[in-house]
Amino acid sequence: MPENTNAQLAAIPPQMLVYQISIGHFFSRALALAAKLRIADLLRDGPKTGAELGRRIDVHAPSLVRVMRLLVSVGVFAEREDGSFSLNPLSELLRTDMPGSMRSFVLLFAGVVTQDAWKELEYCVRTGEPAFHRLWPDDDAFSFIARNPEQAAVFDDAMAAFAPMTSAALAASYDFGRFGKLVDVGGGNGALMIGILKANPNLRGIVFDRPEAAASAREKLAAAGLADRCEAAAGDFFREIPRGGRAYMLKHIIHDWNDECAVAILKNCRSAIPSDGTLLVIEGVYPARVEQSEALRRATATDVNMLVSTGGRQRSEAEFREILAAAGFRLNRIVDTPARASVIESSPAGLI
Repeated sequence: MPENTNAQLAAIPPQMLVYQISIGHFFSRALALAAKLRIADLLRDGPKTGAELGRRIDVHAPSLVRVMRLLVSVGVFAEREDGSFSLNPLSELLRTDMPGSMRSFVLLFAGVVTQDAWKELEYCVRTGEPAFHRLWPDDDAFSFIARNPEQAAVFDDAMAAFAPMTSAALAASYDFGRFGKLVDVGGGNGALMIGILKANPNLRGIVFDRPEAAASAREKLAAAGLADRCEAAAGDFFREIPRGGRAYMLKHIIHDWNDECAVAILKNCRSAIPSDGTLLVIEGVYPARVEQSEALRRATATDVNMLVSTGGRQRSEAEFREILAAAGFRLNRIVDTPARASVIESSPAGLI
C-alpha cells in the first residue's frame, strides 16, 4: 500500500475505519442497482436530472436521486450545479457499449444472487460448504447457475469482460506458440482463447466447456475468423476431457472447487495429456502470509467468495503442488503476469 494511503488511514480514528468497513455493502448494492437499471447508458448522450431518469426507468425519482448521490460520494457519477447527473470515468465503465465494461462484473459480484449467498457466511464457516448447499446439498455451483439463464449470461459476460486484456498480458508473459495445439478446459465463450490465438498465428486450439458455453464459443470463434484454427467441444470435465492438445489450460477453474473436485478435474487432464505435454493452471497464488495491501485484499476477498459462492478456494504454491502431485503432475515453475494471475506450469509425472 502506498505510504500516503497508510498516512491517510493512520489519520482516521479506528472507530471510523471500522464504521467505513461495516457499511461497504451500502455502496456495492447501490452500484449493482445502477448497473441493473442501466443508468450509465441513459447518461451516455448527456446529463439528466433525477426526474428525467425516473421517468425513463419508471422509478420514484426522489429516491433514485438519493441513491445517485450515494454513488457520487464515492466517485461513481457526478452531480452538476443544476442538480443533474453525468458520467465520469468510473461510471463510464458501467455502459454496456464500452470496451472493458464492468457492468456484468458489478451484477455478478454485487448483485442479489451473490449478496444472498453472503448472507449465509456463518453457515459456510460452520460447515465448510458453499451457501447454496443449505437448500440444494447435492448441487454444484455451475448446475446452480445454469438453472437461472439470466444469471448464467451475467456470469459468462463477466468472465469474458477482461479476456482481451488478460490474453494480451498472458501472451506477453508466456510462450503459448511453442505448443502447436492448446486446449482451454472450461474456456467459456472462447474469449481468452481468441486473444491467445491472435497473438500466436501458428497455434491451434480447442475450447472445451458445457454445451451452452461451447455453442457461444463456436459463434465467437467464427465471428473472429478463427473457426479454421479452433474448435469448440462440449462436455463435462468431471467425465472426460478432449485429447489431442500439446498443452492444457485451466484459467480460474481450479479455484472454483474443493480439493477433491479439483484433483478429479486435474486427473482427467492427466488422462488426456500426452506424456511430454504441459498443464497450465492460470490463477492467483495465495500468499503464505497476509498483510494490509490492495493486492492481498483482492486475494483474500476472492478466497472467501469462493467459499461462499462455489465451495472452492484460493491456493498457495504448496497447496498447488499437493493437488497437482495427487493428480499425477509435477509443478515446474510459476510465471507471474501483469494479469494479476500466474501461469502455474506443470508436467506429467508418471502414471496415476
